[in-house]
Amino acid sequence: MRIIVAPDSYKGSLSAVAVAAAMEQGIRSVFPTAEVHKVPIADGGEGTVDALVTATGGRIIKQQVTGPLGQTADAFWGILGDGETAVIEMAAASGLTIVPKEKRDPRITTTFGTGQLIRAALDQGIRKFIIGIGGSATNDGGAGMAQALGVHFLDGKGDELPPGGAALASLAKIDLSGIDPRLVETSIRVACDVDNPLCGPKGASAVYGPQKGATADMISELDQALAHYASIAAAATGKDIAERPGAGAAGGLGAGLMFFTNALLKPGVEIVLETTHFAELVKQADLVFTGEGATDFQTAFGKAPIGVAKIAAQYNVPTVCLSGGLGKGADDVLDQGISGLMSIVPGPMSLDDCVHSAEKLVKEASARLCRFIRVGLQIGERNSNLT
Repeated sequence: MRIIVAPDSYKGSLSAVAVAAAMEQGIRSVFPTAEVHKVPIADGGEGTVDALVTATGGRIIKQQVTGPLGQTADAFWGILGDGETAVIEMAAASGLTIVPKEKRDPRITTTFGTGQLIRAALDQGIRKFIIGIGGSATNDGGAGMAQALGVHFLDGKGDELPPGGAALASLAKIDLSGIDPRLVETSIRVACDVDNPLCGPKGASAVYGPQKGATADMISELDQALAHYASIAAAATGKDIAERPGAGAAGGLGAGLMFFTNALLKPGVEIVLETTHFAELVKQADLVFTGEGATDFQTAFGKAPIGVAKIAAQYNVPTVCLSGGLGKGADDVLDQGISGLMSIVPGPMSLDDCVHSAEKLVKEASARLCRFIRVGLQIGERNSNLT
């Protein structure tokens, strides 16, 4: 039996790599001779580097960068197993988790550190990039990222703007003369799972500003600043980006990447599955295990387990989903290519107990699920013998 194990992370509990390892242990306890191939999945947020580096046999590089508040921060990026592709999580350099709750202020946070990671990879000779832009602390339209790559954002006096989205209200000119020339020959795929425009009621400031510490007054200020920035950036680059789907992702980093690089935005799970050559792996499989922290009605709208199941279904390979919990509308995934689903929780437990015991629970639930699968195999064998 050949089984592909392709889970997303159980956020706040286990990485996708750890979930895949626990699933494999549970599977082997029931099917010891099974061929198990682990393909941890991510959607562009936290864990993307770890998942892709692990799946492709690459390596992680540690890097000190400028954090969201201008502080020195320890970040990282990865080189995939092909030795030619860099994978970056903007959250590692410019993420919300780096900023203490009491200091969160999207008027002043910067994506400069994300630009430093891109530059570090360019210095290593990399010209192919995958950049995950989930989990940002920023609302600067990617201006900080661009500054790290040589773009100058000038006020009416010709002085460089300070960091942060609020400063963009004073933007008078964007000077592209110093932009890193290596970007012209670089391809960038951006893992982006939202379709928000840059500005307006569905834009970066209004939708995502509050979780980054923005008040109602801050949201209005930041939205106006981004609109002003977009008009000047469009004139400087010749690109009309503000209304494009995903421009508002990561506080406008989606727009910044499209303005100043050759970036192409795509759903994160699609990029991960393409990069790991998942379709080729699943062709010869008998079964696919996937999963996530919580499966509910939102999963059916294209989350990682659905991306996995849809590719498996093309080759008539059944997919089972083993998740931390099953919420309202979880059964909707059964119409999206998933053949069966199960929670890892065997009975009443507190959330803290579930989180602390997650690895054990995944292993045990995988074994339980495999026992049901073994029953099905036994029934199939018996019916075959009867005929």
